[in-house]
Amino acid sequence: MQKFLLLLFAGLLGQLTPAAAQTSANASPSGPFTLVIHGGAGTITKANMTAEQEKAYQDGLNKALQVGYTILKDGGTALDAVEATIRVMEDNPLFNAGKGAVFTHEGRNEMDASIMEGEKLRAGAVAGVTVVRNPITAARAVMEKSEHVLLTGPGAEQFAREQGLDIVEPSYFFTQARYDQLQKALSTEKSPSSLSQPSTPVKAAPTPTAPTKSKGKTKAGKPSSGLVPAGSQDLADLIFTEGRKYGTVGAVALDKQGNLAAATSTGGMTNKRYGRVGDAPIIGAGTYADNQSCAVSCTGWGEYFIRATVARDVAARMEYQKIPLSQAAQATIDKVDAMGGNGGLIALDRAGNITMPFNSEGMYRGFIKEDGRSQVLIYK
Repeated sequence: MQKFLLLLFAGLLGQLTPAAAQTSANASPSGPFTLVIHGGAGTITKANMTAEQEKAYQDGLNKALQVGYTILKDGGTALDAVEATIRVMEDNPLFNAGKGAVFTHEGRNEMDASIMEGEKLRAGAVAGVTVVRNPITAARAVMEKSEHVLLTGPGAEQFAREQGLDIVEPSYFFTQARYDQLQKALSTEKSPSSLSQPSTPVKAAPTPTAPTKSKGKTKAGKPSSGLVPAGSQDLADLIFTEGRKYGTVGAVALDKQGNLAAATSTGGMTNKRYGRVGDAPIIGAGTYADNQSCAVSCTGWGEYFIRATVARDVAARMEYQKIPLSQAAQATIDKVDAMGGNGGLIALDRAGNITMPFNSEGMYRGFIKEDGRSQVLIYK
C-alpha cells in the first residue's frame, strides 16, 4: 500500500510539474503599478490663474505622467519611471527644475536633485550644479556609479562629465520669466538684517556671464519665457512670482515587481545666496523610499523640510506607529505647519495607496494607475 501511494503521488507530481516549471520561470510577480508626481507647491492663487496658464500646467503634468506610465506598463522599474518622469519636467520651463530653474542672487541657475530606490535603500544626489542638463540623471549616476550619496558644485559637474552625461552651457537654463522674477525680488529687498533680503543686492546679468567649457557634449539655449502670457503681463508674471520658495518637481512610483522609488529635482529658491541648498537633494528631507513603508517626494520651504526630516518622517510614522500612509503624511505636514513652514508632499506605499497633502494655496500634482486612469490637480 505504501509503495502504491508513493507511485500515485509521483504521478500527480508529474502532472503538476509543467505548471510549476512555468511559475518558476516567471518568478517575478506582476502586480499593480502606480505613478504620482508633483510640480511644486505654493502655486499661483486661483483668482489669478488664467485658463490658458492652468491648461499649460495640466498639459505639462500629463505629459510627464504618460512617459512614466509607459515605462511601468512595459515592465520597467520604478527607478526608471521616476527618472524619466522628472526629466520631462526638467526640460519644461514651466517648472522650477532644469530648464525652468530660478536664478540665484548673483544671476546663476544652481540646481539640486536626488533619487532613491526602496528595495536596497540606495540613493544619490547632486547639489549646486550649473551645467548638467538633467540633474536627476546625475543624481542617479552618483547612486549607481560612485561610492557616495551626495556630490556638490564643481565636483558633481566633473563627475557628470566623466559619466558622459549631457552637459550644456549655463545660458541653456536662461528663461526671461525667471530672470524677471529675480529682478522683481531684487527690487523689493529692504531689510539689511534679513538673510533672504540682503542690503546690497547685485543686479543679475541678463544671461549667465562666462559659459562653462567642458569636454562633454555642449549645447546652448535660446532665452525663453517658459509660458505664452495670457492677459496682462503683470498677471502672467504672477505665475512665477507667487510661492517663490516652493518650486520643485517630484515623482514616486510603484512597479510591477513591487518596488518603490522616489525622485526630486529643483532650481531652489529665487534670489538664494551663499550656495544655499534646500531639502530636495537631502535624503530623508526631500526624498525617501523604502519598500517596507513608502516613497516620498516633497516640495516646500526647504529649510523647514530639512529641520523636520519630512520624507523620512512619513516612513518612520508608518514603521513605528503602524499607521496608514495618509495619516502619517498628514501628521508630518501638520508638524511643518506648526513650525511655520509651507509646502506639501506626494507619497505612495507598496499597496498602491496614494496621498498628496499640502498646506499652501495649491500644489501641482497628479497620478496615474495601472488601468490608465489618471488625474491632474492644482488646488485643494
